[in-house]
Amino acid sequence: MKNINSFKYLIGLALPVAMLISCKKDFLEKPPTDAIVDAGFYKTDEQVLAGTASLYNRVWFDYNDKAYYNLGDFRSGTTYSAYNDRGNVLFNTTAENGENNSSWRSFYNVVAQSNLTINNINKYAGDGVSATVKKMAIAEARFMRALAYRYLVMNWGEVPVIENNLDYLTDTTLRKNTVPSIWRFITREMRAVVEDLPLTSVQPGRLNKWSAEGMLARFYLTRAGVEATGANRKQEFLDSAKYYAQRVITQSGAKLVSKYEDLFKYPYDNNTESLFELQWVYQPGSWGVQNSMPAYLNFSNDIANGDGWGGDKSATWWMLSQYEGIQASGDTMLKGRTVDTRLKTTFMLPGASYPEITQALSTGKQKLVVPNTSGDVNFAYVKKYVVGKSEDVGGAAQQNYPNDTYMMRLAEMYLIYAEAVLGNSASTTDPTALAYFNAVHTRSGLSPYLLTHPVTGAPTPITFDVIFKERMLEFAMESMAWYDFVSLHYYNPQKAYTILNNQDRGFFNIRTDAFPNTTEWTFKKTTWATTERKINANAGNFRLPIPSAEISLAPNLNKPAVDYP
Repeated sequence: MKNINSFKYLIGLALPVAMLISCKKDFLEKPPTDAIVDAGFYKTDEQVLAGTASLYNRVWFDYNDKAYYNLGDFRSGTTYSAYNDRGNVLFNTTAENGENNSSWRSFYNVVAQSNLTINNINKYAGDGVSATVKKMAIAEARFMRALAYRYLVMNWGEVPVIENNLDYLTDTTLRKNTVPSIWRFITREMRAVVEDLPLTSVQPGRLNKWSAEGMLARFYLTRAGVEATGANRKQEFLDSAKYYAQRVITQSGAKLVSKYEDLFKYPYDNNTESLFELQWVYQPGSWGVQNSMPAYLNFSNDIANGDGWGGDKSATWWMLSQYEGIQASGDTMLKGRTVDTRLKTTFMLPGASYPEITQALSTGKQKLVVPNTSGDVNFAYVKKYVVGKSEDVGGAAQQNYPNDTYMMRLAEMYLIYAEAVLGNSASTTDPTALAYFNAVHTRSGLSPYLLTHPVTGAPTPITFDVIFKERMLEFAMESMAWYDFVSLHYYNPQKAYTILNNQDRGFFNIRTDAFPNTTEWTFKKTTWATTERKINANAGNFRLPIPSAEISLAPNLNKPAVDYP
């Protein structure tokens, strides 16, 4: 059993505190009815902390389960599924798509539970609740609500903003709000949250001031594109993104984990690089506080706990081509190896070994060596969030894992700073931007990025393409890449379409030069798989469609959006 600190203990105790809204209910129907709302609760600091604990896991459960990577990585083209969830892989997600619906529900569940938490604390908190804890708890709920709206506006565009579900008990006339007004709302919320969260977390894993300032850096970088003039992002917001990113880098006390691979070797929860994580616990017999996502990523039950349903999930051909050292040979073959440790940490190639993960074979147990399968189609399996069998993590079961989900890491602040400095220029040689970029780049084992070509001496300043590629490599399979495309789409949609439409998302096979001590891999496109290799991203399918069930219950969602006050 993992050593549970006090916050993890509260996470487990939060089961009756704020249960998930039933999947059959829509976000407009009513406030959650199975959360504690009576006057007997929220009477002490401990009760208030318990009351907000579920905002760190249970309300995000449907999103984390499968939509996390379906939206963030399948749509962006870093990863694909060969036989399942093809709607997101092929960019034809429908209003009936399961992960589209579960994501919508989950985000509005976060909103509803956050609203209810704020109302309950304001209404029921007694004299036994300190002013500091009350302020912090409301700030936690406002942070979660703002973040949920960030996901909503980036995936669906115009959506309704709800600050108090009690105002809409029987009202089905709620209108969508405009994209710029939603961004104004969530930025204003996060600025307020900064003032009310503590400098250091009151318990490991809880939010603090730097979590909110990091989120403001992220918000402002995106909002600079939302309010762009043509293809020129708003300089005021680029400056704000730079300001907050540097504050987090220099003042938060957070540090990059020295080895990239250690970010995903269990136990990695709440490490020095983490600014915000979803907090999960292995708790037999409970549902909603555990991490179920690894069940769908484990390539086989050989490394799992009665699940292992991710055998058809893989890095895409396009993603593999991004790694330094993996070279193209014509249009149908990639070959090579890379010193970039992010490849082995993110995806599993045949012959790679992972001594931290137990592999159960018919001949007995061993430390994992990724199998070398034959055939026309095989896969660069997902590694991130795959942590192994119960014995590897101190307790796990089918769809029940203890490892946390990253929502924001310090590495993002370094790359936000570099991009904000670049701004609307074609390139930059800013020394601080270069230093911050290289802090991320060299951590993966690569040589420092140089501003002049080492052979020709030609200038090679940092460009948007350089930073964008680095973000793809750094955050693949962390539900980040899609939102990078959305941020780009706000001010340069054609560039976003061009990158997406030039990706190869089709089948391939992998061959090794030796097994198990592989030193080089050869990737060849599957000769008969000539269709469904490319997508057609365009203005008509870039945003997700609002689920059909929501439209039928609230037909006003079909009406033009209005500004949120």
